[in-house]
Amino acid sequence: MRYLFFTSFFFINIFFNPAMATEEPEFKLILEEGEFQIREYEPKIIAQVEIDGDFDEASSKGFKLLADYIFGNNILEGDSQKISMTAPVEMSPLAENLLMTSSIMDDDINNKWSINFVMPKEYTLDTLPMPNNSEVKIIKVPSEKYAVIVFSGLVRESSYAEKSELLSNYIKANNFMPQGTIKIARYNPPWTLPFFRRNELMVKID
Repeated sequence: MRYLFFTSFFFINIFFNPAMATEEPEFKLILEEGEFQIREYEPKIIAQVEIDGDFDEASSKGFKLLADYIFGNNILEGDSQKISMTAPVEMSPLAENLLMTSSIMDDDINNKWSINFVMPKEYTLDTLPMPNNSEVKIIKVPSEKYAVIVFSGLVRESSYAEKSELLSNYIKANNFMPQGTIKIARYNPPWTLPFFRRNELMVKID
């Protein structure tokens, strides 16, 4: 209940306070073709957890652990700090050899997930508060290139299957080399109407 209250309060402040803007990771847009984009991201720091469970369970538990960290369950020079929320919340399956078109909701294929928040760019590894919870890991991510498909609505089995197939076909048609599994990026609070939502599927490419 405590998490529900603070999560709701936090999102209300972020998305309905006109004086505040939600920071997003910086990237260079290399190519845009309709719903597809090729982006080159700047190096960044992420807070990450790995969660066992199905898609919905892992998403909820992972968000709570990361929210707990940025709300103040951390330490820097003997004190705790609140860290600003950024967008998107990123989630990806950790199953080995998972095909891009495999089901993200299939418990036989996926039971472990990576969920992460990108840290505000003002922080370095030296200035970022460290988590008190050992489940939360702080990771420096180098510059990476991604193929992305952008869409609205809810991230469901049907939309994932459709969009991942489109993204897979786009990658193959352009002779890109995919690296790893698909990352799901969600930019909006849960009460946002489906047609106002911004979602992305992302695959790292060479």
